[in-house]
Order: sequence, then structure tokens, then C-alpha cells
Amino acid sequence: MKLESKNLFIFNLVLIGIIFGFALAFFSFSCQVPQNKDTVKAGETTDEAGALIVPAALNAPIVQAQESKSSVPQSAFIVAETLQNVFRAVSEKVLPSVVEITTISVRRQQAPNFNGIPFEFFFGPQDDTGEQEREYRSQGLGSGIIVRHDKDTYYVLTNNHVVSDANEISIVSNDGKEYPAELVGKDERKDLAMVKFTTEDSLPVAVLGDSNAVKVGDWAIAVGTPMGFMSSVTMGIVSAVGRTGGPANNINDFIQTDASINQGNSGGALVNIRGEVIGINTWIVSNNAGGSVGLGFAIPINNAKRSIDEFISNGEISYGWLGVSLTDPSKDILQALNLTATHGAFASQVFLGSPADKGGIQPGDFITHVNGKEMRGMNQLTLAVGELSAGERAQFTLIRDGVSRTVTVLIEARNEQVTTDNKKLWPGVYLIPITDSIRSSLKLSADTSGLYAAQVYPGTPAAVIGLQQGDRITAINGKSVADLASFYKVLRENAGTELQFTVIRGESTLKTLTIKKYD
Repeated sequence: MKLESKNLFIFNLVLIGIIFGFALAFFSFSCQVPQNKDTVKAGETTDEAGALIVPAALNAPIVQAQESKSSVPQSAFIVAETLQNVFRAVSEKVLPSVVEITTISVRRQQAPNFNGIPFEFFFGPQDDTGEQEREYRSQGLGSGIIVRHDKDTYYVLTNNHVVSDANEISIVSNDGKEYPAELVGKDERKDLAMVKFTTEDSLPVAVLGDSNAVKVGDWAIAVGTPMGFMSSVTMGIVSAVGRTGGPANNINDFIQTDASINQGNSGGALVNIRGEVIGINTWIVSNNAGGSVGLGFAIPINNAKRSIDEFISNGEISYGWLGVSLTDPSKDILQALNLTATHGAFASQVFLGSPADKGGIQPGDFITHVNGKEMRGMNQLTLAVGELSAGERAQFTLIRDGVSRTVTVLIEARNEQVTTDNKKLWPGVYLIPITDSIRSSLKLSADTSGLYAAQVYPGTPAAVIGLQQGDRITAINGKSVADLASFYKVLRENAGTELQFTVIRGESTLKTLTIKKYD
């Protein structure tokens, strides 16, 4: 019995050894990848055994491709890794010069009047009026770009809306160090601001590129602190250039990108494939509570280069002033003015005594170029004038009565008190032609003619002589003005005399008071 058991044990042991040997041989055979030299592709090499020789850097992805029977060539991986290395290099170059900006805004507000000891115990004694003043602190977050370095002082460019209401400002660098900062200057028109901080640490200054060279389709890389995630890098392309219509009457012509931009990216850098800053990320369009949908906008860096110097030297940005009220005319207005040009801005009003008035620009002129550069619309023209320096002479090309002409204007410094003085805004009424759509909305008869006063600006000459919104102007000094072209022509021809408007108001035909242009 014992002998039989012993023999059975030996038999089982031998059988297991044979099975294991077969399994090992099969496994070894299946792991070999025989390579037929006749099937080697161009550019591939094999060793003496016929195995494919793969560069060390690409060994892992190529082996994976072989196992999955993929036909991806080595060149594709080389290109992909090259591009990947570029993005790595850009990130390493830019991240240290982009900082996080945290702010604290403090406001004081009177608390409700609760009498009694419990209130005083918890909140402190009330003042003489019986009211308790309480302090409310709110935190803000944004990004900024180190653009200048002077000894141990670093200057950071950001958006005005990031720091405009801040009582306390802190800078957090890419390595996590925090520095107290202070406001240098801010500007609402361009939504730009500058803060500064001091440190003996050595921090890099961003390289500023040329936003005028940016083209649609260029790589665009956004760097900042979206949603509090510091030192984030996102990638896309330039979707468009020259976009206008930013929030809060921002006058910039923005770069549009689909690189992911979210709350907290404001003030951060938009850079090109070389790591040069081409824009300052500023705002997004979103339909989901501020999340990115690929519609981000950045202020072109060229719009900010002069501002950097002015912030540091003066603490504010200065603007040139022309002295016109501009609009982007509708197709109906272009047609009423007999204009075939579509690029430019319409000067509906002119400030009396302004550089425009002195230089020969008049109401009704359509401005197409500044110093030979074509203007695409009102915002671009406003920005171009703002970039001009006080005392600089600029050439303005305009169309008047169907004729193109050029006038020279001596630019003055912008003064907010002067630019808001409606008493000098001539003539002070914004007119639109009466079209079929206007007749329909106002329920006017089909033969109704004249010009509709869409707006009469308070305090202007038009308001002083009694024009009202909704009036239909039919004549000036008895001369019929059936369209906008004739209105501005008669207005110019009678500029040195007393002017009186004939208007239809409701069912009545009225004559306004008279006024001279320079009264």
C-alpha cells in the first residue's frame, strides 16, 4: 500500500513536470515576434534575428502599437513628442512670470438696531445714534503678469476689475510664496491695472510679443489661476482678432480664443507658441454660470505696452481727445448718407471748440482712416484716437457729401469734465431715417417722410431750442431735409447763421426756437 502510494506520487510529479515544460515552451514561443525581412517598411531596420530596431525614446509607444496591430508610423510619434516638448518649454518659461492675485474688499454698513444687553454682549456697544456699524470683507481672485523689474520692486499687469475695489492685495508666485502688494494705477476704459510688490527673490519678467502679428489659427496658450487652481495652462487657437463690444464699455479690440478661460484667469497671460505674451485674458461669454464654452477674450498686449510705462511713471493712463460722438451706422443710415463704404465710424455729433471742430471734422462725416490705417468701426477708432499723444498731429480721412477728403487735427489730452459737457455737443440730436420698419412700429402712414429724433441729449443746443425725442424733423430754416444727407448738408451750410427746425410732433407742425452754432 505504501509502495503504491509512493509510485503514484512519483508518477504525478513527473506528469506535472511534463505539463509545466510544455506550458513554458509554448509561452516562450508565443512571446517571440518573428520578423520577415520582406515585410519591413521603408525607414525601419532589423537586427540579425529579424527583429525591428526601435529608438529608445519611442520604444514603449511603438511596442504598444505593434501589440494592437496599429500601423502608426514612427514619424507620427516623433512629431507628437516634438510638439509636446514645445508645450512643456512654453509652460516652463511662462509659469514663473504669471502670478495669482488675491484681494480683500472691505465695506462698512449699518447693522439693524437691536436694543438690549444680549445684542451688546455679542456684537459690542452701539454708537450714539443707536446703530451698530459692521464691517464686511469679501475675497477676490485673479491673475497677473510680471512685466517690469526695478531692483527689488516687481510690477504686475492685470485687469482693473480684478483689483479696482480691493483694500488689500496679495501676490502669490508660482512657487507658492506670498507677498503683500499695493495698487500702482488703474484704468476703466481699457480694464487695465498695475500692482507692485517688493522682494529680494529673483523672479522672471514675462517676454512681451507683438499682438499685431497675431493671426487667426495661431496657437494660443492661456496661463493663470482659473477657479483657484493656480498655475494652470490651457491650449487652443486664436479664433478671431479685432473683436469689440467688451463689458463695461471696454474700448479694446480683443483677441478671441478657444483656449479654456474661466473665472480667476482674468489678468493672466495669453501667449504664443514661443512663450511671448500676446494678450491679457479678460472676459468670457458663457451660458452656464461662468464656465468656459470656448469663447474667451484677451486684451492685445500692444494695447497695454504704453500703459505699462504710464502706470509706472504717472499712476494713470492718458488719452488723446478728438471731440466727436461716434456710432457704428446701420445699413439704413449708410444708405441715407449715400455711403458705399462699410468700414469706418459715423460722427453724429461734434464738440464745439474741440480738436475735431478746429481741424474741420463736422457732424455727418464718416471717418474711414487714421494716419492711413483703415478703421473697422467705432471701437477701433476710439482706441486709435486714445493712443495718440496730446500735441500730436494726426491725419483723418473722411467721406462728406460722397467725397473723400483728409483733414489734419491737433490732438489734445482727454479731460473728463470737457468730454461730459453736453452744452458743447453739436447739434445734440441723433436722427434716423424713417423707413418702412419705423413707419410700422410708430403706426405712421405710408407717405410719412422726414427724420425721426431717436435721441435728444440733455443740455445740448438741440434740447435748448425745444427739440424732443420722437419729433420728426422736416426742414431747417425752411429748407426741406428729406434724408440724413440733406440734413447734415443744410446744417453745415447754415452753421454761421441762426438755425430753426421745423418739426412734426403728434398731429402738429411746430417751429423750434433759433440758435447759432457758437452761441
